[in-house]
Amino acid sequence: MESYNQTLTDFFLMGLFPPTSIGLFLFIFIALIFLMALFGNLSMIILILLDTQLHTPMYFLLSQLSLMDLNYISTIVPKMAFNYLFGNKSISLFGCGVQSFFFLTLAVAEALLLTSMAYDRYVAICFPLHYPIRMNKKVCVLMIIGSWTIGSINSCAHTVYALHIPYCQSRAINHFFCDVPAMLTLACMDTWVYEYTVFVSTTLLIVFPFIGIASSYGRVLFAICHMQSTEGRKKAYSTCSTHLTVVTFYYAPFAYTYLRPRSLRSPTEDKALAVFYTILTPMLNPIIYSLRNKEVIGALRRVIQRMCSIKI
Repeated sequence: MESYNQTLTDFFLMGLFPPTSIGLFLFIFIALIFLMALFGNLSMIILILLDTQLHTPMYFLLSQLSLMDLNYISTIVPKMAFNYLFGNKSISLFGCGVQSFFFLTLAVAEALLLTSMAYDRYVAICFPLHYPIRMNKKVCVLMIIGSWTIGSINSCAHTVYALHIPYCQSRAINHFFCDVPAMLTLACMDTWVYEYTVFVSTTLLIVFPFIGIASSYGRVLFAICHMQSTEGRKKAYSTCSTHLTVVTFYYAPFAYTYLRPRSLRSPTEDKALAVFYTILTPMLNPIIYSLRNKEVIGALRRVIQRMCSIKI
């Protein structure tokens, strides 16, 4: 039986799973996705760490993507599963702030990291002779630090605002995690100024990077079409199509959710889209990069062979 007892400072997460057999099926399905995401992203990180042939800028950035996805899905699913299993869906104001902070940090950091990965492919294919200079270890580290820093600053601003606005008596958030726009529907004040800042930050940190990615891949596809080597063309196309698939899965539902005004949003649609970029994408990323990447498959074989030879 679900517990609806709340203190004056607690919120109540309505959750994703209805109290029916369908809800149980969805819970099991999400739990399996969570385990697959943990296994896939941990495996990708360990594989890139162990295989020296993957010690390149592209795979260094990919290991960071796996690390972000690992933290991303862990910020959302464990709390959601705990609430469903124990029937106590309340979350403290502090807990809500912490979850919101990590979610927003990781969301923006991943968006910027995907932009860095697109730049990496752009330089590798369009300016191969300049690649060792433009994408050295120092540049990669600065890209990663910049992604985390910008994500943290943006997240801190949004979270602090959300924690300091007055909320009405109803504390029921119609979502499965502390999403700031969903929290604002409970505010006892006009939040149009903040909604405008959400639109601006989404445009700056999601839409503009996506435009940059699309532009860089336009140049990349143009360069691929003029490649003389058939093998090189196939390899470049495979790498770029893989990255474009990941980018589309992540950016499209995220931008669609946060660029719409409140009057055009519905809780059911927001939750469905949130499942895509908070749960499905972290699980799909390592699968997409491993199944469509011969270098990753080759590295996996080398690591397995090395482990078997050690045991023998």
